[in-house]
Amino acid sequence: MPLGHVLYEAQSKLSHVYFPTTAVVSLLHMMENGATGEIAIVGNEGLVGISLFLGGHTTSGQAVVQSAGEGLRLRSALVLEQFNRGGPVLHLLLRYTQALITQMAQAAICNRHHSVDQRLCRSLLLTLDRLHSSEVVMTQELLAVILGVRRASVTQAAGDLQKHGLIRYDRGRITVLDRSGLEARVCECYSVVKLEYERLLPDITAA
Repeated sequence: MPLGHVLYEAQSKLSHVYFPTTAVVSLLHMMENGATGEIAIVGNEGLVGISLFLGGHTTSGQAVVQSAGEGLRLRSALVLEQFNRGGPVLHLLLRYTQALITQMAQAAICNRHHSVDQRLCRSLLLTLDRLHSSEVVMTQELLAVILGVRRASVTQAAGDLQKHGLIRYDRGRITVLDRSGLEARVCECYSVVKLEYERLLPDITAA
């Protein structure tokens, strides 16, 4: 899963469901005027393509690799077969879907009420949780798309975090130097999402 690779476009039929292992994927929505924004991210805790087993078979958004890495994929028919059998697979997928919906809802509130600085902290922390690393490879262009802001706003927010010694940003590579400092600066949206994932998927998030 290379950086920037599009797993599916809006309104496309889902032929496969993706399970990132070391990659992180952004779920994006695009307006008619071309403006974009991230509604959720998926890493090794989940899957890309929940609309398949919710009955839609297509999605209104786009899935783009935010952080390069690897993943697994299964044909949609196989996933549906397991889902329709019921039992542990069905219940796990439904719990994951509830956690993902929480992340989407919190992102909507966060993008409306919180600063670019806080939203950048939230995005970095959620990504780090899925990478188990202190380094994120992400261009300013992609960050602007994810946060739904101009590139200049990303430059200013990242520069401010760097000035305070929280990150080091160089040529599309962000190294978090002070995670506790980011957690102190981020809005409450990060902890709301993190706690909900831990509640609904305790075994997966612990691993």
